[in-house]
Amino acid sequence: MQEIDLYPPLKAYLENQGYEVKSEILNCDVVALREDEIAIIVELKLSLNLTILLQAVDRLKISNTIYIGVPKGLAVLKKRRKQIVKLMRMLGLGLIVIDPKSRIGNVDVLCDPGEYKPRQVKKQTQRLLREFQERVGDPNRGGSSMQRGIMTAYRQKAIAIAGYLLEYGATKAAVIAKVLEEPKTRSILYDNVYGWFDRLGQGVYTLSPRGETELPDWKSRNQ
Repeated sequence: MQEIDLYPPLKAYLENQGYEVKSEILNCDVVALREDEIAIIVELKLSLNLTILLQAVDRLKISNTIYIGVPKGLAVLKKRRKQIVKLMRMLGLGLIVIDPKSRIGNVDVLCDPGEYKPRQVKKQTQRLLREFQERVGDPNRGGSSMQRGIMTAYRQKAIAIAGYLLEYGATKAAVIAKVLEEPKTRSILYDNVYGWFDRLGQGVYTLSPRGETELPDWKSRNQ
């Protein structure tokens, strides 16, 4: 397949909407005009990558109606369509999927160019600020691999609880909560996200074998 294979169905699609369409105008793959409207420019590509996006963004100097036209069945669109469409909108670009086997204008417009105004999710913003405020110090390195594990405020609380159990042995959750002044102690012990705690009885917990093994490494990383 070549980029020129995308042109006939796209041309037919635009002409059906009343546009006059011409190709290769001042290095623009496709230019469409209709009466006094702003020119539509479409860059025909067989893939999507940074170079292509930069080229399309550069076209915004000519017109604010810039599309990238790609063939139907593009693998990256099947895997990450939602993210790609979001990125295109952020860049002020449009995205068109073209069936190269069709000569009658089989085209799917995934998004049109336009000003992008992202909607902030208040809960996520609050979660970010809460994590920042509750985390003690800065125990991670920017760009750390998730495989090694990230030190979160929640894990720091679990480390403090595990450290108490290591030092004092089996203890009631209420006692630990009072000493550490940590209101989430009961839920952290009960949920046992990291497998560090063993429940011995009504509200009484001790450090599990896994907790004894993993705690020293996490404590050293938390310093």
